[in-house]
Amino acid sequence: MASENKPTNTAKNVIPVKQIKVDKPRSSTVEQYKPRDQIYVRKVEGFFQRLRRKMNLFFLALFALIPWINYNGQQAVLFDIGEQRFNIFALTLWPQDLTLLAWLFIIGAFLLFFVTTFLGRVWCGYLCPQTVWTFIFIWFEEKFEGAANKRKKLDQKAMDFDKFWRKAAKHSCWVIFSLFTAITFVGYFTPIRELVVDFFTFKASLMATAIILFFTFCTYGNAGWMREVMCLHMCPYARFQSAMFDQDTLTVSYDAKRGENRGPRPRKADPQELGLGDCIDCNLCVEVCPTGIDIRNGLQYECINCGACVDACNGVMERMNYDKNLISYTTETALNGKTVHILRPKLFMYAVVLLVMAGLFVGDLATRQPLQLDIIRDRNTLARENIDGLIENVYTLKILNKSQQTATYKLSVDGLTSHVWQGQDTVTVNGAGIETVTVSLAVDPYEIKAFTTDINFVVQQVDPQADDVIIRQQSVFFNKR
Repeated sequence: MASENKPTNTAKNVIPVKQIKVDKPRSSTVEQYKPRDQIYVRKVEGFFQRLRRKMNLFFLALFALIPWINYNGQQAVLFDIGEQRFNIFALTLWPQDLTLLAWLFIIGAFLLFFVTTFLGRVWCGYLCPQTVWTFIFIWFEEKFEGAANKRKKLDQKAMDFDKFWRKAAKHSCWVIFSLFTAITFVGYFTPIRELVVDFFTFKASLMATAIILFFTFCTYGNAGWMREVMCLHMCPYARFQSAMFDQDTLTVSYDAKRGENRGPRPRKADPQELGLGDCIDCNLCVEVCPTGIDIRNGLQYECINCGACVDACNGVMERMNYDKNLISYTTETALNGKTVHILRPKLFMYAVVLLVMAGLFVGDLATRQPLQLDIIRDRNTLARENIDGLIENVYTLKILNKSQQTATYKLSVDGLTSHVWQGQDTVTVNGAGIETVTVSLAVDPYEIKAFTTDINFVVQQVDPQADDVIIRQQSVFFNKR
């Protein structure tokens, strides 16, 4: 029996096992998220950077000056949330005009989709406030701390007087510019002239002061410290933009066929003899990128299409006597040597929708009446008999003058063959104002047989030159049972 229990594992049945040295397991205290490295953006000159700076300066000037413009004796652009009205020069928008604002937002969205499909992420590179303010703050850095390599050395050395005053001056300018930004922004929602005086004399309301300080802190933090973090991790536009891209979208791209193999070489050397492409691997395209990416790795969602790497590379190509546009605004189709299709279905549909929405906005604006009438009835007493034996109904009329000029209106009613009007029949309403008028209509009971009679209140501007400013609002006259 013992012989039957022999082990069956022989040498030829053993599976060979290779011993692999296992590293010591990582400690659970290992840092899970590495902090970002400081990006020292290098200054670059070129066509696209000059274009970007001019556009930034133009729109920054508009942002700063618009709240100070007056029109008809009042602030031309004022989004007065407390009074629930938006003044935009001669146009006053009320909550009842919400459809106009909705059209504007829809038009803005489809315009962004259209531009992104055609030109890529140029909004981020040239017009986005985060990008504009970041470059302004970098400009302050350059003025007080020097170029990128000097700023890096300054951060690495120990604190001394030179480092202290440079840092203090830079942060002071950041705070002052952030405060200017916050006051200007709040000035779109409250009269800016009174706001500036009240804020610096400590007479501003607690709400206004808190909002200004909050936006000062946000601007200082976003443009001074967070910078590319907003673009990479917080901005939703960077995430869904790829849905609008196609092979014919203009984006900043690197021509790998021409640039590879990359490598350094003497200026007068022939790259073909060295087996190299046109890229000399100077890394300048990375040093000038505000988000710190290497465009040579292909299209990345972090790219904001600012064109800094294009200008930097073109400068290098010019010094090397190579053709420009190794990095350029181009399309995937062009890089593959195929024909670029500018008019394509996606772009065409965005354009059609954009034109339709713009037409609806213009139509809604053109048919907008500068006058509105609201009728409120007495719900407790629908009808009553007065001392003269007439059936009387009481109405409260709220007349809203949507224009910015004072106007006088004539009040009347249609639908009753004969009636007695008691109350004001003319009313003067200030520009962008509301007047409330209480009137009663009295009718002989023999003139009406039905329990209810449809009537129309008519409000017409008295000015002969404004005969078209007239509005009719339906209501009901109740008979007493």
